[in-house]
Amino acid sequence: KIVRFVNPLEKWELVSSLSLSPSSSLLLSVVALNRYTKKRSHQLPPSPPTIPFFGNLLWLLVKPFSRVKALSLSLHEIYGPIYTLHIGSKPLIVIASHSLAHQALIANGAIFADRPQAIATEKFLSCDQHNITLAFYGPKWLRLRRNLTYNILHTSRIASFAGARKWALDALLNRLKSLSSSDEYHHTEIRDHIQHALFSLFTFICFGEKLEDMKIQDIKNLQRRLQSSFDEFKVLKVFACLGKFVFLKRWEKLRQLRQDQEKLMVPLIKARKAMREGKNEKDEPFLPYVDTLFDLQLKEENRKLEEKEIVTLCSEFFTAGIDTTSTALEWIMANLMKHPHIQDKLFKEIKGVVSDGEVEIKDDDLRKMPYLRAIILENLRRHPPSHFLIPHTVTKDVVLGGFFVPKNSIVIFMVVEMGRNPNLWENPMEFKPERFLINGDFDISGTKEIK
Repeated sequence: KIVRFVNPLEKWELVSSLSLSPSSSLLLSVVALNRYTKKRSHQLPPSPPTIPFFGNLLWLLVKPFSRVKALSLSLHEIYGPIYTLHIGSKPLIVIASHSLAHQALIANGAIFADRPQAIATEKFLSCDQHNITLAFYGPKWLRLRRNLTYNILHTSRIASFAGARKWALDALLNRLKSLSSSDEYHHTEIRDHIQHALFSLFTFICFGEKLEDMKIQDIKNLQRRLQSSFDEFKVLKVFACLGKFVFLKRWEKLRQLRQDQEKLMVPLIKARKAMREGKNEKDEPFLPYVDTLFDLQLKEENRKLEEKEIVTLCSEFFTAGIDTTSTALEWIMANLMKHPHIQDKLFKEIKGVVSDGEVEIKDDDLRKMPYLRAIILENLRRHPPSHFLIPHTVTKDVVLGGFFVPKNSIVIFMVVEMGRNPNLWENPMEFKPERFLINGDFDISGTKEIK
C-alpha cells in the first residue's frame, strides 16, 4: 500500500532507512527532529482572522492609509505587543513593545538590519532600491548612509549650515510679517509657510544654490504629488504583476510623475556640476549634498551614481528631512498654545539666556536651554513624526518574545505606541516636558533601552 506521511519527520525517517546505513539514518533523523521541533515549538505571533487566499490583504485595498494606522493601534490592544498580518507571501510582524524593539534592533541588530524586497512601485521610484531607505543591508547601504551622516549630519557640517538656516529663517519671518502688517484679516495655514521655509533650506543645502520661490514651490508641489498618491497607487503595490496590464493608466501616471521629477531636478544637478568644476571648494560656505553624490563610488557595481539615482537620493533627502521637521514644529507650537504655563516657562528661559537687545538665538545659546530640549523630547515622545519605522526584514529564523519570526518575514515597529506605554511613562497622554528634566541623562540613542 502507499505510505501516508503524517509529517515531514516521517519523510526523513523513511528516506534515511531505505538508502542509508543505520548510523547515518539515525543522524539524519536527529537533524530532522531538531529542525522540525525548532519551528513547531514556537508559533507565529497572534493574527486577526484572515480570508482564504487574500489573508489580511483586503485592508490595504479598501482602507485609506490613515485608517490603516488607526486599525493597527486597535489590533495592538486586542492581540498584544506583537502580532502578525498575512499580506502577500511573507508574514508581516508588527511590534509595539519597547522591550521587544530593543531586543530586535539592539541585541539582535544584525539579524533585523536588512530591508525587504521593494514592491514594484517602490523599485521604480527608487531606481531599483538605490537609496538609503530601501537599499539592502550591505556595502551599498553603508556607503550611502555614511555619506549622508558624515558629510551632512555630522556636528561640524551642521554648524557650517548656519548661514543657510539664517537665510531661510529670515525669509519665513518676512513672509509672516507681511501677512500680519496687512490691513485685511488673513487666515493662513502656518504649515504652508513652515514647509516653504524648510524646502528653501533643504534645496539650498542640497544644490548649494538659493533657488527662486517659484522653483522651490515647484519642487514642493512635486514632492507632495508623490506622497499624496499613496492611496491611488497602492493597488499597483498589491497586484504588482497584474497591475502593469490591468491598471495601465495608473502606471502611466506614475511614470509621468517620475519624468516630471527628473525634468525638474536634473537641470539643477547639471548646473551644480558645471559650477563645481570651475570653483574651489574652499570658497564655498558649506559642502552641498549633491556634491557628495557626484564622487560617490558604488564599488560593488564598479561605477558612479547615475543622474536618475542622484534625483532619487535628493528626493529622499527632502522627504526624510522636511516632513518630519515640519510635523514636529507644528505639534510643538500647538502644545505651547494649549499649555500657556509651558510657553511662559520657555519664554523665561530664553530671556535668561539671550542678552537684552539681541533679536536672534544663536547656536551656542541653545545648549543653555534644557527646558527647550525637554519640550522637543516630550513632543517626539507624544507626537512622533511617523507612527512606524521603515520596514525591516530578518535574515534568519529567530524567536522574539516567545514567538517564532521566520526568515525573510517583514517586521514593522510601531513607535507611537511605545511612547504611550503607562508602564514606562506616568500619565503618558499628558504633555509634560518636566519628565525629561528629572531624567537629564535620557538615552536618545536607545543603546540602554528604547522608550
